[in-house]
Amino acid sequence: VFQDVFLKYALFSEPFDSEEHKKAWLIRVTVNRCKDLLRSFFRTHTCSLEEAMSMTDTKSQDLSHVLESVMNLSDKYRIIVYLHYYEGYSAVEIAGILHKNVNTIYTHLSRAKAELKKMLGGDEGETKYT
Repeated sequence: VFQDVFLKYALFSEPFDSEEHKKAWLIRVTVNRCKDLLRSFFRTHTCSLEEAMSMTDTKSQDLSHVLESVMNLSDKYRIIVYLHYYEGYSAVEIAGILHKNVNTIYTHLSRAKAELKKMLGGDEGETKYT
């Protein structure tokens, strides 16, 4: 929110009448941006990995070890796997979100799948969970 408001302030071209006017403008823009964030689709239709872990007990015991394995991945792989498989983002979108090269995302996704395969005990020719 701070970054969005600061960007709007930096791009605002009209002069303020007084310091009070500037302060009121900043407060109003900040409040409106906070309200937008609270109503956003992303906030209302996502859950954290920790929440997903707690929901595995009630939903499917047989796949809980998969989510556990995802949680055991290193941060750089776990975030990409989460965004791709749980949130449904494409590699191009993930590259934009994380400010990384698209090929880096593909490489990390491939390495994460290989690590998960090792953790889950997949054979060479078997792609049970990918």
